[in-house]
Amino acid sequence: MRLLLTFIGTVLVHGIAAAGCPPAGASRAQLAELQATKWEIADDARRQALALGMLDCLGDPDPVLRDGMAYEALNAWMRTGKLDAATLDRVRSSQLAALREPDAAGFARPFAALVLAEVARTDRIKPWLSEAQRNELVAEASAYLSTVRDYRGYDEKEGWRHGVAHGADLMLQLSLNPALGKREQKLILSAVAAQLSATGAAASAHFFHYGEGERLMAPVFYLARRSELDAAEWEAWIGSIAITPADPSFRTQAGLARRHNLKSFLLPLYLSLSESKDDAQRERLLPAVRKALRPAG
Repeated sequence: MRLLLTFIGTVLVHGIAAAGCPPAGASRAQLAELQATKWEIADDARRQALALGMLDCLGDPDPVLRDGMAYEALNAWMRTGKLDAATLDRVRSSQLAALREPDAAGFARPFAALVLAEVARTDRIKPWLSEAQRNELVAEASAYLSTVRDYRGYDEKEGWRHGVAHGADLMLQLSLNPALGKREQKLILSAVAAQLSATGAAASAHFFHYGEGERLMAPVFYLARRSELDAAEWEAWIGSIAITPADPSFRTQAGLARRHNLKSFLLPLYLSLSESKDDAQRERLLPAVRKALRPAG
């Protein structure tokens, strides 16, 4: 424990300037010791500093450091309200920047989206973002999900690169926020549609096989609980992503990928809506989903 406290003190002194993963003065063993305590740090200032020090690990190729430690720690602290507004804002700004940067290795951007999902959740639970900051988050998240073209998923040595699913998780947390207006809701739907249409995964004949469709479904399901979009608007949106056997592209590999991906989205959406106790939600969206699952032609 003495070594652990020395490490945390080093992070506190050097802060973000001491970039790298593990953070300056740390070792895997010391982080594992802290992990065993469920990331409990009594000293608030030390906790804030370590949270910022762990950000560089989110793009690390080692899945234990990236996913098992850095993301787990940040998730635990945000879920329990242990990060103050200043730290949360630095996490937000740093991960928005990471979302925009090239990422050949394919780890940093998906994990930036996943951490931003937790940032969005903190704002939903206890609002702290300004309207402009919240709208920026929606816009950046939508731009990211719309343009994800790295469809690598799980690797037994390198862990997860799950860009579509993590982008969808960020959209889920945003979709649950009552502060979002109709414009922001439509941005979320446009981003989801981009992944399900011929401009997304299907453009490269990629078939979703890591649960992406179900993750993309979640924000749509919760947006349909809101009243801003009516049944006609939902029908138009579902129609914009639908594909029928009469479409010539249905007989191409890209068309088959698009139909597969659409079904992987529509089937869990249909099940969720069918089991929903919200009659208004079902009336808004279920008829259009049924129609898309039973195309004419």
